[in-house]
Amino acid sequence: MELEKYIEELRTLVNVDCGTQTHEGVAKVAATMQTLWQQEGWHTEQVDLGSAVGPGVFVCNKPESAEFDVLLVGHLDTVFPAGTVAERPMSRDEQRLYGPGVSDMKSGLLNILWAMRTLPADHLARLSVAVAMNPDEETGSVHSHEWIGKLAKRARCVLVCEAARADGSLVKARKGIAGYKLTFEGVAAHAGNEPEKGRSAITAFANSVVAINALSNTDRGTTLNVGVVQGGSAANVVPAALSAELDVRFWENDEYDRVHQALTALCEKGFLEGVSTSLTRVNHKPAMAASEETQLLMRLVELAGQEEGIKVTWQAVGGGSDANHTAALGIPTLDGLGPIGAGFHSPAEWLDIASIEPRIRLLRRVVTML
Repeated sequence: MELEKYIEELRTLVNVDCGTQTHEGVAKVAATMQTLWQQEGWHTEQVDLGSAVGPGVFVCNKPESAEFDVLLVGHLDTVFPAGTVAERPMSRDEQRLYGPGVSDMKSGLLNILWAMRTLPADHLARLSVAVAMNPDEETGSVHSHEWIGKLAKRARCVLVCEAARADGSLVKARKGIAGYKLTFEGVAAHAGNEPEKGRSAITAFANSVVAINALSNTDRGTTLNVGVVQGGSAANVVPAALSAELDVRFWENDEYDRVHQALTALCEKGFLEGVSTSLTRVNHKPAMAASEETQLLMRLVELAGQEEGIKVTWQAVGGGSDANHTAALGIPTLDGLGPIGAGFHSPAEWLDIASIEPRIRLLRRVVTML
């Protein structure tokens, strides 16, 4: 392959501020990907997913097909705020590429393109291949998961091309994720003159953290973490309001049901007399587990690896992706079919240059074997 051409195409994607809320940046990446696919002669269309997010992109080789042999999935957005590219645009050394989204997951988007660019003509004629690129994966695919789910239901299998893990492993399972906002409403009062007239939202919140943490089950991998807190107005005022953000992770969907029911009951009851508590779920991704059909797909990927001389290993990981949604629909789904990378969501994010070409070959071989 023309590695330098790939890297230059990657640079055009990485050097765009495209955090989920930077809609114009996401739209720019969407337009770039659409143009690259159009140049290959594939059917493309931008998908309006509402004013809260940028556009999605749909690509297929047979637009008349009612069903797909495979749905390839990637996301257009990153977690980084506007201004990140100016601070640290894409760079490289002898072994790695660096930059915002270089492995999560601009390179995955390109690996899909390059694998299909070089798909043998007989397989291209035989197979119906669809590609979905969404604009809000990093915030839970709230506005896009229904669109991707409808496409997945038309597919025999789904391959999500997030980065392979640092040791080269692909992803067979992912934790489920749920995000909540908690809002506490109390009564303000002067903390020195008449504190008895106040009802402290912060005290209620402190009580809630103890109760929330108690819902964790480390033996089953269920964790709850209050990660963002905003409240109070001044040190001498009994605080009337507070908001907090809660992250829940779980391997088993019945564990999530337990946590959700318990959270709902706790908040309805409240954590301090005179302070009301509201609970709002802002996102949810079910856990991704390897079904029997998915295990058959894993064997196919392992065989493809043998044919390409690439050792295939698997991991179950704690972070979520669009694979969580499609697996929950009962569609055989695997993840991590991009190049090798790590440091996701951090300034240390990197992509292993030597893994680019082999992982393109692996993805192409898997598709030819479907």
